[in-house]
Amino acid sequence: MIQRVVSFFALILLAGCGEPVTSASGSRILLLGDSLMAFNKAQDRSVSDAIEDELNEAVTDRSVIGARFFYPLPISGAAGLNISKQYREGDWDWVVMNGGGNDIWMGCFCGPCKYRIKRLISEDGRRGTIPGFVSRMRQTGAQVIFVGYLRTPGVTSPIEGCTDEGDEMDRRLARLAALDRGVHFLSLGDLVPHGDRSFHGVDLIHPSPKGSREIGQRIARIIETHSRPASAR
Repeated sequence: MIQRVVSFFALILLAGCGEPVTSASGSRILLLGDSLMAFNKAQDRSVSDAIEDELNEAVTDRSVIGARFFYPLPISGAAGLNISKQYREGDWDWVVMNGGGNDIWMGCFCGPCKYRIKRLISEDGRRGTIPGFVSRMRQTGAQVIFVGYLRTPGVTSPIEGCTDEGDEMDRRLARLAALDRGVHFLSLGDLVPHGDRSFHGVDLIHPSPKGSREIGQRIARIIETHSRPASAR
């Protein structure tokens, strides 16, 4: 029994370990978040892989499946299951992130989530865990891209009941981005056509390789549009 428990926590730690940050990485883009970002890594078809393909440059991907902003356990949290602890110091021009979905789904199972959403981000976008973390990233000099809620294709999904909460999170994140020209909110509201399952995996929660590619391409376009000239970095 003890061996099984140890093995279980070892698996959590292995799953939590994002890509290491080294001084020789040469990357200017750091990616943080949950399964929206981390899915399809094993096939080299994740969001970060798509960004790399589009921009022809390295992305340091620290995202972890199941990660949350509210995650109390210290060891697995430090290994990446706490999104804010995925960050590592570096000479980043861009920090790309998402998060909050697991806090809502696991925290209140898509039920009444007003209090939890308020803790994540206030109605005006100025207060909460997410604005605080975004502000911290901006203080490093990096621009920030926050990626919003991935809608379901409108067919039966375990998270179908989270639609209203996801829409409200998007509205608040858009208000946060409007406060700072160095913060960019990427809505995925128009990504998935109604009834089109091809953007999701079989669970209809996580992105398929096609979905990851489309998200990565949209992120890359923001980076291309708003990057400072090399001489100004």
